[in-house]
Order: sequence, then C-alpha cells, then structure tokens
Amino acid sequence: MKRLLLLLLVPAVLVLTGCPRSAPPDRGVYLLLDTSGTYTQELDKAQRIISYVLSRMNPGDNFAVARIDTGSFSEKDIIARTTFDDRPSKTNQQKRQFREQIKEYVEGVESSRYTDITGGMLQGIEWLNEVGPSQKVILVFSDMKEDLPDNYVRDVSLELSGIEVAALNVTKLRSDIVDPRKYMSRVDNWRKQVEDAGGEWRMINDLDNLTGLFSG
Repeated sequence: MKRLLLLLLVPAVLVLTGCPRSAPPDRGVYLLLDTSGTYTQELDKAQRIISYVLSRMNPGDNFAVARIDTGSFSEKDIIARTTFDDRPSKTNQQKRQFREQIKEYVEGVESSRYTDITGGMLQGIEWLNEVGPSQKVILVFSDMKEDLPDNYVRDVSLELSGIEVAALNVTKLRSDIVDPRKYMSRVDNWRKQVEDAGGEWRMINDLDNLTGLFSG
C-alpha cells in the first residue's frame, strides 16, 4: 500500500513543482578571417559579424578569432580568444577587450599572400575540442579559394562530427564572373568536404540576416 501511495505522490509533486528547465548548451565559436588580396578591405564587415557573435555570447561560452594566413595550422594565427566568465559584469568587460583587440588588429593588418583555409579549419577543430563546448561552430569569412605555398600539404581528412561550418560573405572573384561554374564548383566542393567529414554546412552571404547564424 505504501508503495502504491508513493507511486501516486511522485507524479503529483512533479506537476506541482514543475520539471527543472535544462540549461542552454554552452557554445564555442571559431571565426576564420581571410586577409588575402582585397579581403583586407572587407574586414569592416567582419567586425560587424564579430560584434554580433559577441552579443550572442553568454557566460561560459568560448570565442576565438584567427586569421587565414600562410600557415594557419598554428596558434600564432589566433588574434583573440576568451572563455566568458560566469559573472555578467566580467563578461561585459571581456567583450569590450575582445572588440579592442580586433580593432587594433584590423587597423594594422597587412594583406596575406596565401590563403590556408584547411589549416585554419584544422586549428579551429583542435581548439574547439580542447575547450569542449556543447555546441561547436566554425565561421569562415572568405571567398573560399585556397592558395598555398608550393611545399604545403593540405590533403588531409577533416574530423567535423558535431561541428557546424558556416561560410560568410563568399564574394565572387573576377574569374567567377567570367565563368560562374568556378564559383559554384568552389562552394560545392567545400560543402561536400564538410559534409563528408561529418559536419553541417551553411552559407550566409546576406550579412543583414545574421539572426540565422546560430542554429540554437
């Protein structure tokens, strides 16, 4: 009889008190900035993206910004990174410092000769796995055209299971305008590479629509 009463009481208590709400997942975002060619002139748009991402960051989230350079598979190419503190006042201070670091970088940036997107993604995967957030996102601000020095090898498999990859502001090159198949092929090759590696691929070129940047 006691057992029957207990079985009846437990659901009633849950109804009265309500089920506990699950906490939102912590987020890790790794943003790659293309600084080759004319993309150095596009960095004001990248600053808008960074400001938007910062506005979406919560205590406990992780954010890093790195340049796509000659050899981006290196921590030396990380411009700014932080894990946001549990205290909101400290988090706001961290966001201000982050913006200032990016501003200083953009003011002194020099155009890179090469574009190592694969190396940047490898570094991003490594960093996200180290900080271990529930939601992992790699953002790529680039025309998605890789250009490597002759001795660099990037024929490697990316492990992107559980990682969203979003290409942002994928501008069309002069050669794309002459032959649109080059643009379509370049974008589709990256989509296929990301999806074959277990990742989720998206492309957002309308930077006025950043509200769709994060899936959760």
